[in-house]
Amino acid sequence: MEAIFILVILLVIYGAVSLRVLKQYERGVVFLLGKFAGVRGPGLTLIFAPIQQMTRVSLRTVTMQIPSQKIITKDNVSIDIAAVAYYHISDPEKAVIAIENVYNAINQISQTTVRNVVGRFSLDQLLSDTASINDQIKNVIDLHTEPWGTQVTAVEIKDITLPDNMQRAMAKEAEAERERRAKIVAAEGEYQAAVKLGQAADIITQHPVALQLRTLQTMAEIAVEKNSTIIFPAQFMTTVQEAIALLSKDSASK
Repeated sequence: MEAIFILVILLVIYGAVSLRVLKQYERGVVFLLGKFAGVRGPGLTLIFAPIQQMTRVSLRTVTMQIPSQKIITKDNVSIDIAAVAYYHISDPEKAVIAIENVYNAINQISQTTVRNVVGRFSLDQLLSDTASINDQIKNVIDLHTEPWGTQVTAVEIKDITLPDNMQRAMAKEAEAERERRAKIVAAEGEYQAAVKLGQAADIITQHPVALQLRTLQTMAEIAVEKNSTIIFPAQFMTTVQEAIALLSKDSASK
């Protein structure tokens, strides 16, 4: 009886030790005597050691920092680029059997891919078309990692460090571009002003009195300050009288 009791106790202890709990985001890759025996889902499961072993695999998205590295662009500019990659395991069996360490493998292939892809573009393309370059890097990495049961969801270049001399050159270029735009705007303003002055001259040519009226208006504006003395030549007064007479004639004829 004592032997049976001890055996029952040992079986209970063995059963308790054999219990495994998998979380919702985990999968268990089970091996029976070293051979693949299936993938267990979340919840309570039994693993009969030592004939069975189970490796836990997380299906959550992993954020992986791609270290900064020096890259020479297509136009021979040396820059430092740091990026970040997001991936998750889509096939737990392949992630355990096909590769020893998924994280390290993806990290290494990501560094190589970033260097190779970015090196095919010039600096201007890299700064202006970053989104397209990110997609190309993601597609290349995903092509390499697919046999490992992982899927790369996104790759983002997060930091581009330029040499000091290149930063100064770009600052000068931006300043020259702003000056060019300012000169173009000023030239367009001069052109529009010249067009309006030409139109005004045409109107004054058709109506000579308009010039005298404009002169009177200018004098009235000057006289507002009450600190100027205006001398009217006799010829000017005659012209003014002729202008007033002409206006009176036009009014009477209407």
